Amino acid sequence: MTEGNRRVKRLSKEPGQRFLERSLRFGRVLRSNGVMVTPAQVMTFVDATQHIGIERRRRFKQAAEACLVTRKEDLPVFDEVFDRYWVSVREASDNGDNLTDFQEISAEEAEMMQDDSDDMSGAEGESMTSEQVEGLEADDGESDDPGDADDSDAESIMTYSSSEALRAKDFSEYTQEEIEQARILMRHLKWEIGKRRSRRKIGAPKGRYIDARRTMRKSLQTAGVPLKISQRKIKHKPRALIVICDISGSMDRYSRLLLHFIHTIENDMAKVEAFVFGTRLTRVTRVLKNRPIDEAITKVSSEVQDWAGGTRIGESIQGFNQEWARRVLRNGAVVLIISDGWDRGDPDLLAAEMSRLQRSCYRLIWLNPLLGSPRYQPLTRGMQAAMPFIDDFLPVHNLESLELLADHLSNIGETRPVRRQKPLDFEQRRTEAAD
Repeated sequence: MTEGNRRVKRLSKEPGQRFLERSLRFGRVLRSNGVMVTPAQVMTFVDATQHIGIERRRRFKQAAEACLVTRKEDLPVFDEVFDRYWVSVREASDNGDNLTDFQEISAEEAEMMQDDSDDMSGAEGESMTSEQVEGLEADDGESDDPGDADDSDAESIMTYSSSEALRAKDFSEYTQEEIEQARILMRHLKWEIGKRRSRRKIGAPKGRYIDARRTMRKSLQTAGVPLKISQRKIKHKPRALIVICDISGSMDRYSRLLLHFIHTIENDMAKVEAFVFGTRLTRVTRVLKNRPIDEAITKVSSEVQDWAGGTRIGESIQGFNQEWARRVLRNGAVVLIISDGWDRGDPDLLAAEMSRLQRSCYRLIWLNPLLGSPRYQPLTRGMQAAMPFIDDFLPVHNLESLELLADHLSNIGETRPVRRQKPLDFEQRRTEAAD
């Protein structure tokens, strides 16, 4: 189908039908970017435009926001998707933007859209039935017409699809604009961690244990005769998460985005302790908690004296084991160490402290941004010393790796991984290295 035929096909639609189709596509774009929008909300938005018109961009956007956004955290995504989807081809007038001119349609279609807006108040055919809506949605993506395929390609260009390419791009290659987009996508990741069996029990309709106290209390209502036996079950609680992040010079291109990642999970999970290290360990839990991300990162970079400096992983882990382990490694905590493994310290000290840390925690996970490269091999002295004591060795170089990490944390089971609990013979290792 030629471009002229496709234009005739688009222009030959019923008045208002093009606007309805664009609104349905807009709802699908919002859903693909994490905003929960139902078809009923889209139809409410279309009905609202019958009363306010579509000439004024500001009023149009306010109506869309009121009808389609139900959560406060979805507002930044909605604003960005709206601005990219409903783009005016002419500059805004003094009284506001003219929303009848869209970037994805031609000038003739823009004029017809203006005519549609005049008919919105009471034109026939504007209130669509549910069967018509379902037919439009089906025809939009399942037509065998080559012209429809071209239209779907144009739609994919119009929609906010840059997040797909951004998910696979390495953090070190981000531009400033992409960093801001990545921050929005990070905020929409769901962070949950596997649960542990608590020593406490809670009431349950079909529990394994008898709740004698509640049974006796209820029996007082029936002259001391228990008519129903109350039951309890084991309570499950989320595990604590400890994050230890390398902010040395070799990690400088990843540090700020990784701190944003730590800030996100710390404000999403109940029990998170955050530490950073270069040549020494610094606790930053309180600095990152309940602060805007830019303010938190600025404060961390000003308070941490060894920011973008050298790296002594062994001494930093030793400081954690001696000062913080007994305070925070309780009840089956999971430890995340984020580092590229470049270390100027003693590898034997690192191995000894990693062995001690592994025995103290429920699971020890090492996240390495260099692991995203297919040619990477853990050949540095630091990684060689730490590898025997790592339960999970995972990449953390792009948004896809963070999604995999979120899935991995949520699936942590109740059984510890098989570990090498026998201490290393450091004298034998030193002799073998000398030979």
